[in-house]
Amino acid sequence: MRVISRRILREFWEKHPDASVPLQTWFHDVERTTWNTPADVKTVYKNASLLANNRVVFNIKGNHYRLVVVVVYKHGVVHIRFVGTHEEYDRIDVATI
Repeated sequence: MRVISRRILREFWEKHPDASVPLQTWFHDVERTTWNTPADVKTVYKNASLLANNRVVFNIKGNHYRLVVVVVYKHGVVHIRFVGTHEEYDRIDVATI
């Protein structure tokens, strides 16, 4: 999968260094895989939440942080839409972010 954009992750882990390794691991794992359907995501990330409009919410660092992406399965692209704390996550509308 092609992940757009790593910069968002990097900026987050610079503010939250404890998220650095989990986010880098997620990034590299996703780059090395192919997801053709939401079921492919759940095969690897059983705790991921599949939402409408091909949005997926990942729990990062033992559920300390949340990562929201939009997956364009047809093109093999993952767009990072949000990464943040639970408090920040609670303030967003995941369906439209």
